[in-house]
Amino acid sequence: MLQLAGIAAGLTAAASSACTAPPPPVPGPTTTAAIRPSPPSAVSPSALPPSTVLIRTGAFSSRFRPAATTHWSLAVPLPEQANQVLPVAVFLHGLGGSSEVLLRDLVADQALQRHLDDGGQPFGIAAVDGGDSWWHARADGSDTQSMLVLEFLPFLAEQGFDLGRVGVFGTSMGGFGALLLASRGRVSGLRAVAAMSPAVWSSYEAGMQGAFDGPADFAANNVFALRPRLAAISKRIDCGSEDELASTVRQYRSGLPGRVEGGFQPGGHDGLYWRSILPDVLDFLGRHLG
Repeated sequence: MLQLAGIAAGLTAAASSACTAPPPPVPGPTTTAAIRPSPPSAVSPSALPPSTVLIRTGAFSSRFRPAATTHWSLAVPLPEQANQVLPVAVFLHGLGGSSEVLLRDLVADQALQRHLDDGGQPFGIAAVDGGDSWWHARADGSDTQSMLVLEFLPFLAEQGFDLGRVGVFGTSMGGFGALLLASRGRVSGLRAVAAMSPAVWSSYEAGMQGAFDGPADFAANNVFALRPRLAAISKRIDCGSEDELASTVRQYRSGLPGRVEGGFQPGGHDGLYWRSILPDVLDFLGRHLG
């Protein structure tokens, strides 16, 4: 099976029980997001517009990941900026990553701020820990897809987000997870899916070791076979032209029903490439969640 260089390195390197319900997610500290330093320019800091994006983080105990504390991150327009009940896009991280990737590595709060400054549709962005589970039920008893659907999305609804307008996006392993979740039809309000360099393969033998528990697990989660289920969902798929996944991503895209936005741009399987296309991904999500 393929040992895909770069995925494990991650971005930094380039139904309740019968007795008691699980504890709800615990909101983390709320802070107003200061815009992180940008590359040097002729514009003085005092000339930059104030941030209107709020950052929040927290953690909860998931019955679908009992061996780990599950952390989450949010980047959301301030209420006076949004002036409405907001849709939300959930980000799924890659192998070796965590919910921190959204703000630390993708710097998505900055990208969301620029999206808003350009007049884009306001929406929130959320991320949650998934470990190295490949975002589906595993033989060890973990099930991060069910954690997303049955715990994290209800938590986001409690925070005031509109679950009738949901998007999902991700990088690498998370791109696969986003496509798989969208294909499953488990989120009734899912309107759009975006996958950046999704780690997809057309056969078990071609895949990455550890992504599936065996041939039967691959067959049950084969996103190639599930492509017809994405006919009614807005789709965007991107991949770097120098990424070793480019050929299989191209094959996957070619068999999708309906229009597929995105494409292939110069770049590899790394954070530099993903940050470069994130503004276009946020624009896509905004247009289809509005």
